[in-house]
Amino acid sequence: MKKTIAKLLAVSLAVTAVAGLSVTASADVDNVITVAASPTPHAEILAKAAEILAEEGWDLQVTEFTDYVQPNLVVDEGEIDANYFQHTPYLESFNEEQGTDLVSVAKIHYEPMGIYIGTKSSLDDLEDGDVIAVPNDTTNEARALLLLEANGVLTLPEDADLTVTANDVVSFKDDLDIEIIEVEAAQVAQYTSEVAFAVVNGNYALSAGLSSSDAIAFETSDSEAASTYANVLVVKAGNEEDEGIQALVAVLQSDEIKEFITETYDGSVVPYEEPAEEAETEIETEAVTE
Repeated sequence: MKKTIAKLLAVSLAVTAVAGLSVTASADVDNVITVAASPTPHAEILAKAAEILAEEGWDLQVTEFTDYVQPNLVVDEGEIDANYFQHTPYLESFNEEQGTDLVSVAKIHYEPMGIYIGTKSSLDDLEDGDVIAVPNDTTNEARALLLLEANGVLTLPEDADLTVTANDVVSFKDDLDIEIIEVEAAQVAQYTSEVAFAVVNGNYALSAGLSSSDAIAFETSDSEAASTYANVLVVKAGNEEDEGIQALVAVLQSDEIKEFITETYDGSVVPYEEPAEEAETEIETEAVTE
C-alpha cells in the first residue's frame, strides 16, 4: 500500500500541462488519449501531435516525467494509456527486471549520436596524447566506438557489436596514442572544452545547447544503432489495437510530424524511416495473409 501511494504521489507531482492542454482524470472519456513522456523532445513532439489529433476529435493529454521508471509503471498499471521516452533495448530490460508486460507499437524517431568538436576541429588533426570522451554505459559506449570506427579513428575486432568497450580497441589511426575516457552519458557534452572530441547522444547534445554544426559526424539513418535505438511508443500488452493508440501512431508517423521534427531539432532528433527492405517484407507478408 505504501509503495502504491508513493507511486501515485510521484505521478501527481510529475503532471505538467503540455501546449496548454489540461491534464485531468479522464479514463472514462472515449476520445481521450493519455501519454507519459520525457520533456525533450518527446513531450514537445506530442504537443504538435495534439494539434493534429484535436482536428480528428481526439484529446491528447500528456504527463511529463523526468525519470525512466514511473512512465513504464503507470502504463503497466493502466493509469496512463501509453508512454513515449525510451528505445526497445531499455524496454526489454525493464520488462525483464520489473516483471512488466509492455510492448512497442511504433518507432517514431531516433537521436543520433554525434562526434562533437572539442579542442580539435578535424579528425585529421588528432595526435599523440589526445583524449576522446565517450559515454560510460555499455550500449552507448559501444555506439560511440562504432561511430569512431566508421570515421576512421580506431579499429575494433571484426565481430564488434553493441557490447564492445574501450578495452576492445585494436588500434587507433596512424598508430596514434589516443586515450578514450568514459563519462556518464549526460555529462559527456560538458567535456568538449577539455578533450579533442566528445561523442554525445542526440538528446544530451540538445540539452547542452549543441547543434549539428558542432558535430563532424553522425550515426547514419541506415545504421544498426538507428534501428536498434529508435524511440518507441509503448503500451501495455493487449492494447496495441486500441483505436486511440492507432490514431496516435498514425499522427506520430505522419509527414507533418516528420517535418516538425526535422525543422525543430537541427539533426539532433531525426524521424525514424523504416529501411526499404523491411517495408517490402511487411508488404509481402500482408499480401500473403490477406
